[in-house]
Amino acid sequence: RRWQSLLTSDSVSRQEVEERVADHTAKQAAVNALQANVERLQAMQQYRRLTAPFDGIVTARNTDVGALINVGSSAGSELFVVSDVRRLRIYVNVPQRQVAAIRSGAKAQVNVPERPGETFKATVQSLAQAIDASTGAMRVQLTVDNADGRLLPGGFATVRFEAAGGTQALGLPPSALIVGRNGVQVALVDDEGRTQLRPVTIARDLGRVVELTDGVRESDRVINSPPDGIADGDVVRIAAAAQEPAK
Repeated sequence: RRWQSLLTSDSVSRQEVEERVADHTAKQAAVNALQANVERLQAMQQYRRLTAPFDGIVTARNTDVGALINVGSSAGSELFVVSDVRRLRIYVNVPQRQVAAIRSGAKAQVNVPERPGETFKATVQSLAQAIDASTGAMRVQLTVDNADGRLLPGGFATVRFEAAGGTQALGLPPSALIVGRNGVQVALVDDEGRTQLRPVTIARDLGRVVELTDGVRESDRVINSPPDGIADGDVVRIAAAAQEPAK
């Protein structure tokens, strides 16, 4: 401004004024660039401290002291994995024939191999509402409280769903089932001592016990380990129970 005021009084030439103005503009641009660099460095200082959006524990560390961290790294190169383990999600693939008995809010029991003999209670949170064609099962999500941290995230568990209210399931050993072209059946003994093959519906396969929801009543007499070729109307002789010798 001083040089411009001198120009109005013809104290300096116009060329000198233009040179001074250009020099001032160049120096001001350099100052602005340096100021922007200072602000960039101040912003980068904030990255020295990483803040998670929630409370949790670090379950994986993919970097170490002295490693070079590039800004804008490709996806999948996270530095840390933080998990909130106070409430865990459990995913179960339920076979199609059993999904009808599962509802949102249903209860289940969870067992993990690292804590034998302990049972944890879980609740069905949501269902996929679709059958996966590749597995023939539906994905079910459960939640389990883990405030004490006794369950570890990422592990495997055994889940047993509690039967829905009003559903009466009878348990039989798997050896009592007859699987053939007529589906799953059991062999019963009627009051006349003859066999009856009756189709049944399996609710749950628990390994040593198979729960049935249809086809068998509690009062029915079921043949365990029926022989091959058994048919309707075969005569059955029920052996008397062996008595223990007197002592």
